[in-house]
Amino acid sequence: MNIDLTDTTASKINKALVQARRANGSPAVGKVLTLVIVTDEENAHDAVKAASDASREHPSRVLAVIKRPTGKEQRRGRTHLDAEIRVGSDAGSVETVLLRLYGELTEHAGSVVVPLLLPDTPVVVWWPVDAPAVPVKDPLGALAHRRITDSYAVEEPLRELGVRATTYTPGDTDLAWTRLTPWRSMLAAALDQARATVTRAVVESEAENPSAELLARWLADRLGVPVQRVVTKGPVVTGVRLHTADGEIVIDRPGGALATLSIPHQPTRTVALRVRSTAELIAEELRRLDPDEAYAAALSATAEDVKIGA
Repeated sequence: MNIDLTDTTASKINKALVQARRANGSPAVGKVLTLVIVTDEENAHDAVKAASDASREHPSRVLAVIKRPTGKEQRRGRTHLDAEIRVGSDAGSVETVLLRLYGELTEHAGSVVVPLLLPDTPVVVWWPVDAPAVPVKDPLGALAHRRITDSYAVEEPLRELGVRATTYTPGDTDLAWTRLTPWRSMLAAALDQARATVTRAVVESEAENPSAELLARWLADRLGVPVQRVVTKGPVVTGVRLHTADGEIVIDRPGGALATLSIPHQPTRTVALRVRSTAELIAEELRRLDPDEAYAAALSATAEDVKIGA
């Protein structure tokens, strides 16, 4: 069921949500959290689709805050709010509300969002692009238990990581870090099997890849060894090499969904290591709402031992 509301208010949106649930035969809310997506019109469709797909695991209310352009002409225009409500089969396991803010209302999104938050449930705010420099100081970020950014979506990802490091607050996380979960799990398992001391490490990836930078910092922090960043053609992270006295532990993924894992004195094997979708990344982040201490440590780790080579 889709409901369009033009020049509306948060109160009218809430009433429409209740009516839509009743018409759909599900008067109870039954949601575990509120996911607030702050984006522009260009990226709204993909972000809402990812949230809807993630809702199969995390039934939630999704509030997509879409700030319309605020140039001189728009500022002279009338301030108002349009909404599109999706419930039932049109929205999967979520209640989705697309909030289009015009005029001065774009600067006061909190006044629209707060009345629509589910009571007594966690709030997660996700900026697919153009995240604020200090997410926790953003009016919407201040409401959240978890704040999700994506350094991969900006023009200067490594510079963005520097900003994230200086402004980190418990509850912050970044999808560049979430993309590393399979790599970190596989590396930890390989080290358990090899039982060898690592003396240095190499991370191979396309240039300016924030996930590779975070992976290099994580290895430097956890292993206490120098880490070299080697630029390849990609895509994304293509390999990790851990040097030990017994030989190299290597994960090599030049492309595709499969990688090879080599451990000294063991046969080389093929393992699954595909690039995951945005929906899968969001679903992972919604599984845990406590501070991610491993991300904080990697983000703040000194980069002095991480060298970029050819």
